[in-house]
Amino acid sequence: MGNALLDTPGAAWRAAGRHYRNVERELARHAPTRALVAAPRTAKVVGETLVRKIGADEPGLPVPRISPAFAAQVAIDEAILAIAMGPNAFPTRADYHRVGRELTDAGELFATRGWLDDPASYHRLPPDLTEPAFKKGWALGQSYERLLFPSGWSPRTEEPGAERWAGYEANRTASAVVLRHPGAPRPWVVAVHGFACGSAFMDFIGLHAMRMHRELGVNVALPVMPLHGARKISRISGESFLSFDLMNTVHGLSQGVWDVRRLLSWVRQQDAPAIGLYGVSLGAYMVSLLAGLDPNLDAVVAGIPVVDFPELIQSHSPTNIRLRAIEHRILGGNAEAVHRVVSPLSFAPLVPHERRFIYGGLGDRLARPTQAHRLWAHWDEPEIYWYGGNHVGYLWSGGVPEFVMTSMRSAGIVGEEADGDAQAEPEPLAQVADL
Repeated sequence: MGNALLDTPGAAWRAAGRHYRNVERELARHAPTRALVAAPRTAKVVGETLVRKIGADEPGLPVPRISPAFAAQVAIDEAILAIAMGPNAFPTRADYHRVGRELTDAGELFATRGWLDDPASYHRLPPDLTEPAFKKGWALGQSYERLLFPSGWSPRTEEPGAERWAGYEANRTASAVVLRHPGAPRPWVVAVHGFACGSAFMDFIGLHAMRMHRELGVNVALPVMPLHGARKISRISGESFLSFDLMNTVHGLSQGVWDVRRLLSWVRQQDAPAIGLYGVSLGAYMVSLLAGLDPNLDAVVAGIPVVDFPELIQSHSPTNIRLRAIEHRILGGNAEAVHRVVSPLSFAPLVPHERRFIYGGLGDRLARPTQAHRLWAHWDEPEIYWYGGNHVGYLWSGGVPEFVMTSMRSAGIVGEEADGDAQAEPEPLAQVADL
């Protein structure tokens, strides 16, 4: 006797649909299977790029040249995103309710206190850093000092998520890797790492730290961002900084600003004749934010910057998560409002126009070229350099480190006794390279 549930075509289609969704969910549990979506997503990016080629040019955002190398780099980013978006990382029903409530309460509090109208007033001025502790370290054949100090920052007790953040004990000690030249005072570069970094080994590579130290002849400080490196509270560095707990991101950015400002106070006590900021990805967000808060910086270089986390979450989230987040008043209003107090786009840059620099990747699917372009527009269209690769493609782009070095030199961030090779000015850089 046949199954009565399948006696009608409609019932059969519904059963097939349920079976398909069950199979889809099962496949999504396996990272290699999820990575397969990189192929159609890459094809979509290539198609959109071809359409842009026949349209009107957008000022400041060139169209990349389509090539197998470009497509491969886009595919790498798309695969990374797909693997990271596994079901285990999806928020639960309780998460939606809790995060929605926190953001609603934060929006009301921030509006009442006037922080949404005046985002700078949200940021408290930290005390100077006067007596940090030091430890010796060694990485990649380079000796360094590790500077340590109590951060001293905590959210205001009335801010949503404050109790959770205060419980992150390992995060209370701030630190920075320091590379110093002996002798007379030198200019300094304070370079801020990206997401999931925060170790000397990774930051020496990711921030061109040793090259700046040797070729520019400057001192270099590499601060560790909250919940990263030795400050992490989970297996992955920074995992709790950029999570569905969006108030954690607000607190992390606020504490990051506080910690770097304390580090800058110590650098100034070393009689630094000039100070430049350099950041990559999350670090670029941080230095872009600081460029609107500290009036005494001599240069800022933002590499593959993120400037709008709520927008990035909307772009990367699966449709069902995005719609549920909107339903619970997380995205589409509250998150955007609350993040205004920590958004670089809320602050007019205080660094002189000719000393603001940006670089971005035209194939970047993690931070997206539009994020760098929005910062470029907000900063009144300063010098920008585009390479044709993905988010981490700057590491093997020969033009990026040259752009960083040239930018720092042009802003006077160079020691008097830099290596001979560093004194010769490189050839002028085109706006778009490595395509």
